[in-house]
Amino acid sequence: MATDVGLDEEPAKAALRALVGALDLCAEELRSARERAEQLLAQREAGHAWLDIVTDESRPLIVERISTVLATLATAGSAWRREQAHALHAEQVSINRIAALFGVTRQRISALLRERPEDDLTPAQQV
Repeated sequence: MATDVGLDEEPAKAALRALVGALDLCAEELRSARERAEQLLAQREAGHAWLDIVTDESRPLIVERISTVLATLATAGSAWRREQAHALHAEQVSINRIAALFGVTRQRISALLRERPEDDLTPAQQV
């Protein structure tokens, strides 16, 4: 049920671009974390004590990198999901259909549609 795209196209497109950027950043962070994990594993296999391995680990620690990745993906993913819901709704897709597409309840979609921060709205959308 494709219709002419209205004002919500650009926020969704921007959110998707931001998600792509976040995915690239996270892939690099995880690659670095994996390399470091391999180094720690080699140290342990060489007989080093865990305390020595952990004490000598440079920052950001592997767990810090993972926490950063999770937070980054949660933020970018939430923004994309919200803007995608808005874009679909602007194309006259029903809340029930969007919920089915996303695999969530209609109540969750209703909440997503109410969540857009005022700062993200264009002047025409604020009227």
